[in-house]
Amino acid sequence: EVQLQASGGGLVQAGGSLRLSCVASGFSFGDYAVGWSRQAPGKEREGVLCIASDDEKTYYDESVKGRFTISRDNAKNTVYLHMNNLKPEDTAVYYCNTENQGRDYWGKGTQVTVSS
Repeated sequence: EVQLQASGGGLVQAGGSLRLSCVASGFSFGDYAVGWSRQAPGKEREGVLCIASDDEKTYYDESVKGRFTISRDNAKNTVYLHMNNLKPEDTAVYYCNTENQGRDYWGKGTQVTVSS
């Protein structure tokens, strides 16, 4: 069974940093892309960043370029979202996801709150 578990969220002041982790299981992790999305209060979920199996990175949200990066550790079945210079508008629930055999899998989100 494919499972994803996001963690690492919290409350941080504007300008601060956080590192989110997404631990995956139930599939050949190194062969698949994993992405991060977020859902702000009152808004739809939107893609942020994705890392492919070959480490190619895709930004879906221009507002995080230069502040957020993504990395993966295949030995630990983990993808990280490194968030720097956080802004109040980054406040959201962050989710990791992967597509496996035509189906999307989502982990439970982790709350990130950035205070001004």
